Amino acid sequence: MTVLRPLRPDDLDALLPLQREGSVAALAHVFPQDEHPFPTEEVRRRWVAELADARTDCLAAVRAGELVGFAATRGDELFHFGTAVSTWGSGVAGIVHDAVVGLLREQGHRKVWLRVFDENHRAIRFYQRRGWRRTDEVSWSLFPPHPVLRRFELDLV
Repeated sequence: MTVLRPLRPDDLDALLPLQREGSVAALAHVFPQDEHPFPTEEVRRRWVAELADARTDCLAAVRAGELVGFAATRGDELFHFGTAVSTWGSGVAGIVHDAVVGLLREQGHRKVWLRVFDENHRAIRFYQRRGWRRTDEVSWSLFPPHPVLRRFELDLV
């Protein structure tokens, strides 16, 4: 069984390799690792800041005592979401997604949003199967080579 619990600072040593592995597997065509390697230390600093921010809910997905996924929300935005590559195709991501969306619904949000890289086709299919709708709103990643991020929205009512 997969359990969602608050993410703790002591989870970061397990989370960062998990996030890096998933990012490289899903986005190597967007962030070629020889030119734009996963920015582990910058990502760690961001997580530390987010864990300290009372407006941010950082979550850990745990199965059999092992970290298998993560998420973070701030208000009506889902801005981090991922699962261990070893769980891809197993249904874990759907379970974690539904639990996070349930928490957002419990907080009273009627519509939520997230951003996905335009070239992250696997993630886009995942979200669209769960009812997320693509919008015309775009922004650009802070990380080089600054690829396009597309806004998606989900009605919770």
